[in-house]
Amino acid sequence: MIYFDNGATTFPKPPSVIRAVNAAMQRYGANPGRSGHTMSLRASEVIYDCRRNAARLFGAESPENIIFTDSCTTALNIVLHGLLRRGDHVVISSLEHNAVARPLAYLQKTRGISYSVAEVAENDDERTLQNFRRAINGNTALVVCTAASNVFGVRLPVARIAALCRIYQIPFCLDAAQGAGVLPLSVTDMGIDFLCAAGHKGLYGPMGTGILVINSQTLPAPLTQGGTGSLSLSLDQPEALPDKYESGTPNLIGIAGLNEGIKFVLARGEEKILHAETRLAQRLYDGLSRIPGVKLYTARPEEPTHVPVISFNIMGHDSEEVAALLDSRFAVAVRAGLHCAPLAHKAYGTEQNGTVRAVLSVYTNPAQIDHLIMSVRKIQKLLSKKVAIGNKNVLE
Repeated sequence: MIYFDNGATTFPKPPSVIRAVNAAMQRYGANPGRSGHTMSLRASEVIYDCRRNAARLFGAESPENIIFTDSCTTALNIVLHGLLRRGDHVVISSLEHNAVARPLAYLQKTRGISYSVAEVAENDDERTLQNFRRAINGNTALVVCTAASNVFGVRLPVARIAALCRIYQIPFCLDAAQGAGVLPLSVTDMGIDFLCAAGHKGLYGPMGTGILVINSQTLPAPLTQGGTGSLSLSLDQPEALPDKYESGTPNLIGIAGLNEGIKFVLARGEEKILHAETRLAQRLYDGLSRIPGVKLYTARPEEPTHVPVISFNIMGHDSEEVAALLDSRFAVAVRAGLHCAPLAHKAYGTEQNGTVRAVLSVYTNPAQIDHLIMSVRKIQKLLSKKVAIGNKNVLE
């Protein structure tokens, strides 16, 4: 199987991640922060080491500003549910994932918040910034946007949006699900108040891991309350970070693997990762652009404007059908459909059919790119023959 579904979760994982998960299961799988024996202390050390490495990766002031969650979605929900009050207004981009759009729709119904959608203009940061500026009003309490579209790979001018928010004194939350591990992101240098990241995508950790980085004196209310291993005599949730947001037994196994994934990224550097993957994304884009009937939806990917995500369709054919053929006939794993991001599809006019999406990783190589191009070319010819003979199934 040649794997291009790295936008959903990266695969394979680095060997160091696999070793760390096994070690946590076999050698120090005690409950961290809940006991004083040697194994529990060792587990706590691993979790703290992951906080320290995540703080380094994201430019956080302190390891305590790193909150572990079970997903980027949960991190976003902490910010949205924890900050917004009745009557508040939010600005989001036209490329947001449902991890942002659905909580806001729920809060609109239950809490009376409102939100505006700022159009993202591909390759025109000035226009995008102006659209965000126009969307802000006197009730705007939060600006939330993705670092890059999970469907089309289009990057947003994150640092400039953050600067705009500072001018208006509005908190800024970044959904870094598709940017973490690929784009250099520093909450301190860029003025990001809340950064939400998936542990299992560009950070190469296990599924079931996520990170919330807090760089603000204004703290959201926690989604959950309970045991933290600290201040146990008090029935009030601790206010100190990270305990305020980490009730219950932590995912030691996942965090141990995530720690190694973050170290894997730190050792290579996000800029080098982006450079290598962009070259391969351009190879894929150029190859697909030469196939008759293949539709590409963005400009050719470049490092300042895109992450290595390519969406395409074979015109006149369902994206799910193309993905199924890639899987069954050519052993290529891609994702098709709406990718949990209907706003992005509406922005690009693909909401009816979705797209076939190929997302690269550090393990992608030129031979795999060429195999995907060859596979799409053959599928396009097969589907064209099917149409030419009156939809008789020539694919059997």
